Amino acid sequence: MPDVSHAAIDELTAVDFLDGFTFRRAGAQLDVTPFGMSIIDMPPGTTDYPAHDHSSEGPGNPPAQQLGQEEVYIALRGSAEVEIDGLRYPLDDTHIMRVGPTARRKILPGPDGLRLLALSGKPGHAYDPAAMA
Repeated sequence: MPDVSHAAIDELTAVDFLDGFTFRRAGAQLDVTPFGMSIIDMPPGTTDYPAHDHSSEGPGNPPAQQLGQEEVYIALRGSAEVEIDGLRYPLDDTHIMRVGPTARRKILPGPDGLRLLALSGKPGHAYDPAAMA
């Protein structure tokens, strides 16, 4: 049997996130071990995605095990603007982006919504999938 994991995105288990959003821990469900991988479906035009960074704990920020983490964003479907420290960057089928841990980010989906692939890891550290569960 080949060493492969395969799944339909819409059949991956969704976890509670925000009303109207669908969040899937795709990496965990595919047994990816060197980095984190999530797929988030966001409704059109929403501003509900929380502004956050990965450098400190606090309101809107992720849990302690994600501190120091950087992320790469790839739009699988739709588009968005990503606001980073007051500047906006396009995210669509022609743009990808890396966001460092100290950058405060807010994802603003476009008129068709956004299916976002987020890859994550801590520079210089081995990824621990068990800590992200």
